[in-house]
Amino acid sequence: MTDMDLDPTIAALLAETQADSGPSDLPSFKEISEAPVKKIEDSESSAVHKVDLSQTGFKEVTKFYEDESNHYFDDPSYYKTALGGEGEQAQRVHKILSKYLTCQDPKDRTVYRQQIVTSWWELIRVMCQKAADKNLAHPKQMLLRFGVVLPSLFTPEQKQLFSTVILKNTTGEPIYYMDEWFKEIATGRLTLSATDEARTPRKNDPSADAQRIQQLKNKNDGKLQNAESLLNSKESERQMLEMELKNRIDSLCEHAPMISLEPHKQPYTEAQRHLFVEIQEKLRALQKNDKELAGYLKEFEEARQIGSSLEDKMTAQPEAIEISTGDIMIEYQTVRQMAKMTCGRQGNQFPIFTREFFHCVPRLTGFRENVLSILKWVEDNDPECFVRIHKNTKNRIVPYVLCLPTYGDFGFCWEPFDRYNRVTSRGRIVIPMYPRDLKIAILMAVADLRWQVAKEKASYYWMEEGLTGQYYQWIERQKLKGDLKSYFIADYVLWMTKEVDGIQRMDKELRAVFWRFVPFNQAKKDDLKMRSPVYAELYQRDLNRAMSDGY
Repeated sequence: MTDMDLDPTIAALLAETQADSGPSDLPSFKEISEAPVKKIEDSESSAVHKVDLSQTGFKEVTKFYEDESNHYFDDPSYYKTALGGEGEQAQRVHKILSKYLTCQDPKDRTVYRQQIVTSWWELIRVMCQKAADKNLAHPKQMLLRFGVVLPSLFTPEQKQLFSTVILKNTTGEPIYYMDEWFKEIATGRLTLSATDEARTPRKNDPSADAQRIQQLKNKNDGKLQNAESLLNSKESERQMLEMELKNRIDSLCEHAPMISLEPHKQPYTEAQRHLFVEIQEKLRALQKNDKELAGYLKEFEEARQIGSSLEDKMTAQPEAIEISTGDIMIEYQTVRQMAKMTCGRQGNQFPIFTREFFHCVPRLTGFRENVLSILKWVEDNDPECFVRIHKNTKNRIVPYVLCLPTYGDFGFCWEPFDRYNRVTSRGRIVIPMYPRDLKIAILMAVADLRWQVAKEKASYYWMEEGLTGQYYQWIERQKLKGDLKSYFIADYVLWMTKEVDGIQRMDKELRAVFWRFVPFNQAKKDDLKMRSPVYAELYQRDLNRAMSDGY
């Protein structure tokens, strides 16, 4: 079979790779294993794990790419360095990739393509254990982060794009690439993702002790942050009540002079006599506020003392706590499952970056800054998407975001919050980096998170109350069959892509459910009510509910 019989994209790919350090010029595995490993300084992200409840939104992203190329992909020994020192797993990837890129029989290419998936993840299994190594070479880091193993599989434009990606996390938001994720897990700064697989406790294991302390600290951090949030709320309430009390006392103490009977002054007016009752109500409110404030202050002090004790215990642990091999393997299996889920059963699970499958434009590629920019757009329009309510207090909690180098189209929520801290812990959402539409993938993940949080909040009454209850009842009336959450995710995407601009695509009753439980920001509501009587009616319902006790 000649090149003319091949798919044009594959033929062009083979032509260039064979002309420029391509498959025919791929080094032998002996050359790879003997290649010197270039070392780099630690590039630890600056993202903060602690949830800051005072933050009200994301900062505007002003810089998406570096001004200058890092030239990592111009290194002629990139391929050798990327696979060097990784043993039999790297050798297998090398052999299968060479056959895949040089093979001209479509049936054989399909076989090799399937084999690459398995061999690649075996390679990742070995490499993920080195993610926390401060001396990890650039090519290995790029392999884990972007799936780039052979720079000749880039087009010149793609090569320039990836060479200007901002590698360090300068956003301060919990958005991670795969290599950073494994690093955070390995160093203990991030707990293992939820899994059904039970971990066997080991006696006298320092890493196990460190993780138990970390779990206790995470749980206590939730109590501390919640107590502080409630404490701040009560202090603000007290300040407001005291100001109102002062104003009423000042009004009570104002007396006009008696005409012709100076310096005598008039008695209390009828309005001032009403202030006696109001002042008594304010005093009772202050008394109640003080009792609650004292309770929250006690909780806050206790949580601080426990936190300080746990900090001392963590400080006493070795500085470089290595997670056990069994635990890091559990996280590896979890991430592998996440990668499969981004692609779906019928999706393209090919794990290596190649121009053959990459069709994203620069601003819709799943790089950290692009993901953050879209998350900001989502939150600007759906201001309660990351809000979790506890004791009638709204807490804005941004989830951890894991960006995986896959060609999938599905974003999703892996867990809505940490099982040890349901109050203020971050959830976890997963985003594919090379989807057909990055905005849709992110909307799917946010919708999944929203659904799971709402369902957990409603608990046993999730089919009756709140967002999940109203949506479930609507689905039942429509007599629709299938996965309820999938229906919701599809409707949320419709809500955020069509209805947000006044394009009516939803059922009237369903639109009313979303308008109330997945509300747009006030400015958007004000704009939509002027566009159509449909939205004006929903807007009026808001006003009616605001005037009722049941709102």
